[in-house]
Amino acid sequence: MSRDFREQTVVKARGLTKKFKDFKAVDNLDLSIERGMIYGFLGPNGSGKTTAMRMLTGLLTPSEGSVEVLGLKVPKDAEALKYKIGYMTQTFSLYGDLTVFENLKFVAKIYGLRGSIQKKRIPELLERYELSELKDRFAGKMSGGQRQRLALAAAVIHKPLLLFLDEPTSAVDPESRRNFWEQLFDLSDAGTSIVVSTHFMDEAERCHKIAILEAGRKRADGTPEDLMHAMGANVYEVEGPDLRDMRLKLLALEDVVSAAQLGARLRVLVSRRVHNPEDWLTQRPEVRQATRISKVRPNLEDVFVTSTGEGRQ
Repeated sequence: MSRDFREQTVVKARGLTKKFKDFKAVDNLDLSIERGMIYGFLGPNGSGKTTAMRMLTGLLTPSEGSVEVLGLKVPKDAEALKYKIGYMTQTFSLYGDLTVFENLKFVAKIYGLRGSIQKKRIPELLERYELSELKDRFAGKMSGGQRQRLALAAAVIHKPLLLFLDEPTSAVDPESRRNFWEQLFDLSDAGTSIVVSTHFMDEAERCHKIAILEAGRKRADGTPEDLMHAMGANVYEVEGPDLRDMRLKLLALEDVVSAAQLGARLRVLVSRRVHNPEDWLTQRPEVRQATRISKVRPNLEDVFVTSTGEGRQ
């Protein structure tokens, strides 16, 4: 009996490393990505997200380590792999002087889609991604959200088993971002595995699993809920006067991992070394002017803070 599709691994990487002279863009990265899920790389610019993705797609040769994608060894089997994966780059990479229809027809030919298959697939994608009325518009004259939909249509035109998306929503408005993610969940629900990189915390929280990257190294890996549950701090919001001064005083305390102002309150991360942190905070002279102290649910930004930089436990 075959295993459930979510238990089948589509990406395996062990000790994946990429060096550019003396600089390690990706350092000893281990990955295991299961079929059918949306797996996110979360990290700032320069964290190694794009370099890792290019090695997984066969576009870059690793300096060290091993990669297997959809059962194929990369980069050895990169030519065979490209027909099974889709790749949407961070920068719009289609032709601005071709129309929407012409771009899709060109990409279809690259993947060997011709005749009746092409004639059926292109209109199907035009309708699915709301491009039918734009099919004769030059890609260079489209808005960011429209170009994003076109790029996604081109990336999935050959029905790839695995889709790689490198910061796909970095140049679009919030509504386009939200609609784009609904389209990703439609693809995932139909069985497409997706690897997506982002620096948006709210997007990362939509993923089934994420890896937090910093300076080329993986700092955390798991479901957003598991990572929030396992992080080494409790989260409190503090209201009161003189928040800027209160923040500086709190940051000077060894057991305060982070303190950041959000409007009229401070979001304070207290190390789990502290027993009964709410009482501990209430009794601190640094917050004696506080009008309210309340425990709140962690989010992925809190996980990121505790997993990277000085907040790493």
